Amino acid sequence: MNIFSWLNAQLLKMKWLWDLVELLVEKVFGLSMDTRLGGSVHFFIYDTIKIFILLSVMIYIISYIQSYFPPERTKKLLGGIKGIKGNVLGALLGILTPFCSCSSIPIFIGFVSAGLPLGATFSFLISSPMIDLASLMLLMSFFGTKIGITYVAVGVVIAIIGGVVIQRLNMEKYVESYVWAAENVDIELDEMTGRDRMEFAKDQVKDIVHRVWPYILIGVGIGAGIHNWIPQSIIERILGQGNPFSVLIATFIGIPIYADIFGTIPIAEALVAKGVGIGTVISFMMGVTTLSLPSLIMLSKVVKPKLLATFIAIVTIGIIIVGYGLNAFTALLI
Repeated sequence: MNIFSWLNAQLLKMKWLWDLVELLVEKVFGLSMDTRLGGSVHFFIYDTIKIFILLSVMIYIISYIQSYFPPERTKKLLGGIKGIKGNVLGALLGILTPFCSCSSIPIFIGFVSAGLPLGATFSFLISSPMIDLASLMLLMSFFGTKIGITYVAVGVVIAIIGGVVIQRLNMEKYVESYVWAAENVDIELDEMTGRDRMEFAKDQVKDIVHRVWPYILIGVGIGAGIHNWIPQSIIERILGQGNPFSVLIATFIGIPIYADIFGTIPIAEALVAKGVGIGTVISFMMGVTTLSLPSLIMLSKVVKPKLLATFIAIVTIGIIIVGYGLNAFTALLI
């Protein structure tokens, strides 16, 4: 256990980096860690470097694994399984595929035009931007193993239930007709060599880091501001356990924000440090990643209003139930 704790502290939590940045802030910048400015500078530098290191390493490893699951192969896997098994597989494949909420929409069109069950396709659409293996590792690094696994587990459950409900409602007629008519081309997959997979993984690191770095910096900046400048009493009054509407507020605050999960983690870290319940924080993160306005606007171009409203309602209700449930559960443990 001592070795495991040491490895966890040094590799995931990067205590060595914390100490180095503390030395930089105090000795080079001449700022005390006990001041708001010093604490903010440390938070920003430490979290930024930590996220980029973990993100690059994990994206490389996971992208190598994901090279076995291109969209064409995912379509074939989903197409052969019906019923709730298709929803489960769709949700699990969403974890393995590196698509954000907006880039998932073209994949959604391809799946529907290929004749895949609408419910399984929506299970994939929900889980793909909400959870992936890289975010799991980052969550474990910042909040611990239990919270990281809990986030992924509840995300999978929401994705499965959402897909099942949409399938049971028989809402195929609310998909735009041009989506069903879209030409579906089955591409023969070339077997990748080990070198091909390493090149693919390296390209994925470059692509994803290039795509998310602004959101990471913005997220870390907001996190530093919350952590060191906003009084804890204000945060607790708005999002604390004493406010019965905290989960609702967090969920709807997250919807207008367009960011990858990697940009929400520093904000979540600062909120947890201010005493916000873990259920409230998870609701905020899920609102950002799954119900962002840009992705909803794109989805509105391929599904009719009734299906779009059903999707939003199912996911929102699921997120809110999970948020209140986790807050109640953690309150019982305290």
